[in-house]
Amino acid sequence: MQMQTAVKNCFLLLALSGIMASCSKKSNGTTKKGESSVTGWKYNDKTQGNFNVPKPKDVKTAPGLVFVQGGTFMMGQTQEDVMQDWNNVPKRMTVNSFFIDRTEIANVHYREFLYWHENVFPDQPTITNPLLPDSLVWRSELSYNEPYVEYYFRHPTFNYYPVVGVNWKQAERFCEWRTDRVNELELMKTGFLDPKTQISKEMKGSGQDNFNYKSYLMGEYQAKPGPKVSGGKSPLKDAQGKPRKIVKFEDGILYGVYRLPTEAEWEYASYGFIGQNPQKKFNQKKRGEEVHANKQMYPWKNDGFDNLRYTNRGANQGAFLANFKRGTGDYMGVAGGLNDNGSYTTDVNDYAPNSFGLYNMAGNVNEWVFDVFRPIRSDIGDMAGIRGNDFKVVDMSKGQGNLRDSLGRIMMTRQSDSVLRNRRNYQHAYAVNFLDGDSLSGANYGYGITTLVSDKSRVYKGGSWNDQAYWLSPGARRFLEEDQASSTIGFRCAMDHVGAPEGTSIKNKSGNQFPATRAKRR
Repeated sequence: MQMQTAVKNCFLLLALSGIMASCSKKSNGTTKKGESSVTGWKYNDKTQGNFNVPKPKDVKTAPGLVFVQGGTFMMGQTQEDVMQDWNNVPKRMTVNSFFIDRTEIANVHYREFLYWHENVFPDQPTITNPLLPDSLVWRSELSYNEPYVEYYFRHPTFNYYPVVGVNWKQAERFCEWRTDRVNELELMKTGFLDPKTQISKEMKGSGQDNFNYKSYLMGEYQAKPGPKVSGGKSPLKDAQGKPRKIVKFEDGILYGVYRLPTEAEWEYASYGFIGQNPQKKFNQKKRGEEVHANKQMYPWKNDGFDNLRYTNRGANQGAFLANFKRGTGDYMGVAGGLNDNGSYTTDVNDYAPNSFGLYNMAGNVNEWVFDVFRPIRSDIGDMAGIRGNDFKVVDMSKGQGNLRDSLGRIMMTRQSDSVLRNRRNYQHAYAVNFLDGDSLSGANYGYGITTLVSDKSRVYKGGSWNDQAYWLSPGARRFLEEDQASSTIGFRCAMDHVGAPEGTSIKNKSGNQFPATRAKRR
């Protein structure tokens, strides 16, 4: 009897130890104590080299952005092509999860951008003047728009109206500047930059010596840390276990890069198909169905006579859901019953958001996207498809310590095709005209003779205050040269999402998670 009890206790101890061992293992391949599952060496231990492995945290959402859960959708014009352009054939596409601005970039945001440059680069019009929006885009030979020429960009009334007159290149510059300012502020908040010193230096005309995201990460930008970090209280440690004053990207403190959304991302986000998915309740811990209940024509659910009006009973019943032109000479309806309550642009927070929480993805102003325009899109990839890649590397021709240009940015140069010739995934750094960039491409396109499509033609989408309802469909697309602007085109920024595609919480896992199974004894 005692023997049987001892054997049972032994089995219980073995089972308990097995459970504890399995519990100590984490899904990321490390033990609970932070040991490598491939070498056994401890992480974050100065006696074993102090290899720093930060604990995974929730993915931070940068200022102004909204998380968009990716997925598959039918990209392109799925309704009748009334314009008969035939430049938007439907294509099944998958978009990775990403972030995008809740609203269009407003006048006040762009004035902030100009203000910073005017202070950091004083008396340097060659730098600041090219950034100014073109207010003359409001002019028309047979229309009186002078009040908008004079007041639209500067008057406080229009602070949160979408900025227009900005070309594609200026929108790209804004994204770069925003990346720097957001990460600079984050480093000041966490003590790795001294706020007083940093702001004083830049606002007094630091010129080239201003904070740049990539320059900082590459060690080309030196700055004074805050008091705590300077005093040895940094949470980061070097290999000797001493406080580290410089942040690395793998520390998880910095945000990613702001950029223009790709055409596929913008179109996917505009539809907001997640609202068409019959979702289960969160507390049931079940995923939604792999189906879209309905195909939408606009960023909101189809409803009513023309799918353009608010149909719920109440004061807003019958009101238009976007700012657009109903027909010739009808921009806002009849006095006393204005249908969209906007003759030109309106506040970026007006109208109802779509299922992702995004405002004005149809109407108000068209929006620049990253892609170079081509009339045929069947050749782009079906996963995160894009046209416009121009692969570059850091220009090391002047040596380490001299990598910055006159604006403080890291200088980049296009990769040489001779270096890429043995690669399998790509062999040309300039992929803008890939598959149409051969010796016959000039004859095919004949820019300036038979077409206006070029490598500088950029896509814009969404419809505007000056467009009729056809252009409000997310699948509709047009193009304009990247150095030109319009009173009907604005933009919003996007950012890559890292981690599990389902969301930003550390609780979200990539791949499907199943309970462990044990083989049955025979």
